[in-house]
Amino acid sequence: MSPNNTSVLLIYTGGTIGMIENAETGALESFNFEHLQKHVPELQNFTFRIDTYQFDPPMDSSDMDPDAWRKLVRIISDNYNQYTGFVILHGTDTMAYTASALSFMLEGLNKPVILTGSQLPIGVLRTDGKENLLTSIEIATARHPNGRPIVPEVCIFFENHLTRGNRTTKINAENFNAFRSYNYPVLASAGIHIKYNNVQIHTENVQRELQPHYLLDTNIAILKLFPGIQENVVDAILAIKGLKAVVLETYGSGNAPLKEWFLHHLHNACEQGIIIVNVTQCSAGTVEMERYETGYRLMQAGVVCGYDSTTESAVTKLMFLLGHNYPPAKVRDLMSRPLAGEMTI
Repeated sequence: MSPNNTSVLLIYTGGTIGMIENAETGALESFNFEHLQKHVPELQNFTFRIDTYQFDPPMDSSDMDPDAWRKLVRIISDNYNQYTGFVILHGTDTMAYTASALSFMLEGLNKPVILTGSQLPIGVLRTDGKENLLTSIEIATARHPNGRPIVPEVCIFFENHLTRGNRTTKINAENFNAFRSYNYPVLASAGIHIKYNNVQIHTENVQRELQPHYLLDTNIAILKLFPGIQENVVDAILAIKGLKAVVLETYGSGNAPLKEWFLHHLHNACEQGIIIVNVTQCSAGTVEMERYETGYRLMQAGVVCGYDSTTESAVTKLMFLLGHNYPPAKVRDLMSRPLAGEMTI
């Protein structure tokens, strides 16, 4: 694709950004893309083609699931050679899960896939959706002088910040600044100019073909520790029929109780082939299982270190790896090293 041939595919899945207020009832209704120009006339100022694809019916982000992720991967794969970049309008609640999943499912990606949304509908006067949408489109088409895209990875753009999708989590249900990447620097900041942090942006030295993946296994559970957690709770979760993996949300730098019953259950689960990945409950920081005895005992029981992975990233990465039917030893190995820039070792 030549530098002069620019185009964007805008994919609307659902969510607040794509809603307008019914003048008669006051209720929020799903947006129809035929009215996009009316609510965002600034789109006419772009000098390139913007095509749209709309989920029918639109999905609330609470209903997003692996089938929806597969659909997005197929849309991007089928249209990959026709567009410079892709912008996905998505509800905020599960945006970080979708972005994380796509980062693994779109192997070899060398074009921008930008997820964005809003806290207020695009038809509302004070909406944050308009700026999020317009800037996302600009980022999706940004290229170096040699024609290569500036941000060839899956990202989230929200409230003036572009972050790596599998490093990002939703932190606020009220403010416009709803997302944060605690353990990895922002990829770009949008002010009067868009300033790209090129050192942190993932680039492939060798041009690769896109290899879409569709196999996901959802036999996963999240076990969040809290003081006073009972043995029957831990036992019930680890005894779930068909369970293949657990994301264990521990304290601090990866610490957990030293109670013998707790370590015994974890050890038995690992022996049975269940993969247990240790991530911290803290917003920022990393798991260091060798730092304290409590973490070291988890490692001895067979628990895998998730380093500074977000829960969203750990969950979707496990789905991705388990979907490939890798043996437990291979999954454990791959969970302890980065596949798409999702962790720092």
